[in-house]
Amino acid sequence: MNTEHLLIMRFSALGDVAMTVPVVYSLASQYPNLRITMLSKPFARPFFENIAPNVGFMAADIKKEYHGVRGLNALYRRLAAKNFTAVADFHSVLRSDYLRMRFNFDHYRVESIDKHRSGKSKLIAEHNKELIQQPTSFQNYADVLEKLGYPVKLEFNSLFPPEGGNLRLLSDKIGDKRPFQQWIGIAPFAAHEGKMYPLPLMKNVIRMLVNKHPSCRVFLFGGGNEEMKLLDEISSESKQIINASRLMNGLQQELILMSHLDVMVSMDSANMHLASLVNTQVVSIWGSTHPFAGFMGWNQSMDNVVQADLPCRPCSIYGNKPCLRGDWACMHNISPEVVVEHIERILQTK
Repeated sequence: MNTEHLLIMRFSALGDVAMTVPVVYSLASQYPNLRITMLSKPFARPFFENIAPNVGFMAADIKKEYHGVRGLNALYRRLAAKNFTAVADFHSVLRSDYLRMRFNFDHYRVESIDKHRSGKSKLIAEHNKELIQQPTSFQNYADVLEKLGYPVKLEFNSLFPPEGGNLRLLSDKIGDKRPFQQWIGIAPFAAHEGKMYPLPLMKNVIRMLVNKHPSCRVFLFGGGNEEMKLLDEISSESKQIINASRLMNGLQQELILMSHLDVMVSMDSANMHLASLVNTQVVSIWGSTHPFAGFMGWNQSMDNVVQADLPCRPCSIYGNKPCLRGDWACMHNISPEVVVEHIERILQTK
């Protein structure tokens, strides 16, 4: 009898792909005889290449190598040669819909994600808003697997062993963590203004932490030329503040450093999910979006969520809509003192 071979498709942004990891890990550990191939963008390889012996990773650059219908047809031919017995579409967008159509036409077992759009629409409605917790992305992914005959119990702790990743693989400027030190991560950026805590307020948070903890080290995370310049500017204020992303060489190294943090401070963004995958507690700051939409980090607590109580919140699922008030009060009304208070609560447990 041939071994069952499952294809899982999820492209999209870093955070969305990161949220598949606990589900794929749970599936692999509970079905050790099932071959699993994860199809995603090339950046996602570090998430899956060592996750389990029965998990393989397949990279597909759908914006370049496999662009357009011709490219997707070429990708389908490459996939069909792998002899999959079932296909799980964790994405359900135009490109994955096309691939799913091809698989359906050739009589594969195929299932796709339910994004619960109706419930999310009520969550962000301007009038008669319904603040009801929507199924998480983790549960939505698991539901796809169950429809294919692979029900899973979601069990995942970290990509690394309990002691964390190997710090020796990082720059010498990171060094070893001293017993008396607090290591705090700050990821101040997000893709949209409605998801980003104002930088002047975040600078105040950092100053308060440095003053309160003279032995602490604050590691800044971000990407892109403009963000790097801003992080360099912030880190120049104190030797305790380090632009970690300037020293990191790729996603794997960032995950290693995050695994040794006492706490990460992040927006509703990819860094919240990266820290979650290495079992680091996250103080997450939410503006126009809301944890009820189902995008909270894996195993993160609502106790560590910072958000303003406004009748207009949330106004967006992904944070990409303009502010209804025009002043982004959802972010500006959060004081640095409140953010620091949430951070301190976690540090006191260490």
